[in-house]
Amino acid sequence: MVQRISSGSPFEQTFGYSRAVKDRDMIYVSGTTGYDYASMTMPDCPGEQARNALETIAKALADAGASLADVVRVVYYVTDVAHVDAVVAAVGPKFSEIRPAASMVICGLIKPEMKVEIEVTARIGAAQS
Repeated sequence: MVQRISSGSPFEQTFGYSRAVKDRDMIYVSGTTGYDYASMTMPDCPGEQARNALETIAKALADAGASLADVVRVVYYVTDVAHVDAVVAAVGPKFSEIRPAASMVICGLIKPEMKVEIEVTARIGAAQS
């Protein structure tokens, strides 16, 4: 059975997507930006945006019965190469022991305040295997 998970972001309803979709033991987390969805504010710092995005992702994973330790793939979308060091400083400590497959793409995002977007794929139990 497929489980659809929402973070409460207004973007999910507007765009018609789920924050995450769990299909058996796999969890697919949509691209997640650095908004604090409780206040709908976005920090200016790309590192803070990355930290906020990981918090939102971690909650979605927990709602699906997993954790960041179960992440097997991560994709980072960054709007400027000048932001890479701040993003790496924010995400590196979280993933340094997990070491998922990863890609980073320099690209434009849909709103000018967005400097980083992160999407992950996780498998429940990956941390123990």
